[in-house]
Amino acid sequence: MRLGLPVLLLVLVLARGSQPQEWHSKEAHTVNWDKFSGFWYILAVASDAQGFLPARDKRKLGASVVRVKKTDQLKVVTAFSRPQGCQSQEVTLQRDRKKTVFRNTCAYGGGLVSTGSLPVRGVKAFRVLATDYSYGLVYLQLGRVAITHRTLLLLHRQNVSSFQNLRDFMDWCDILALTKTAVVLPKDASCAYTILP
Repeated sequence: MRLGLPVLLLVLVLARGSQPQEWHSKEAHTVNWDKFSGFWYILAVASDAQGFLPARDKRKLGASVVRVKKTDQLKVVTAFSRPQGCQSQEVTLQRDRKKTVFRNTCAYGGGLVSTGSLPVRGVKAFRVLATDYSYGLVYLQLGRVAITHRTLLLLHRQNVSSFQNLRDFMDWCDILALTKTAVVLPKDASCAYTILP
């Protein structure tokens, strides 16, 4: 029996919908942070924070540099094209003892240094959802007290990504209910190059 394309698509959607949507990635428990460290392009982003990205014609690739500072501590620098222009931010994150996330404990203490005019916010969660060390999906929770914004980043060592990596990104956007805000960034890397190591 041969299935037509519409029937095949329906079967795939139903099969995917019947699978449990596991929120915590198994890979997040086993990330080799020394291998994950280094320079990453940010190729796509989805966020529920309004005004996170500038207008479509002003968007550029973002970048991130991740470094292991000491046991259970990461230094993360990010550069993004924002409505105010290219801005970078540096944060030191501590591994949570109970969960597989990194966070800074105080948004106003020694944990966060703003090198642009980005508002200072606490990092409530920095979690790698998936990686093969050439690409990575990173989930961020940023905010203060009761206000939290969720962001999903598609990282890649090159300034282009495979179809499969983009598909993984969109699947996670769907799980996190961020699909409507998902944006693949244009290939202009002038902002990303501001934090090259």
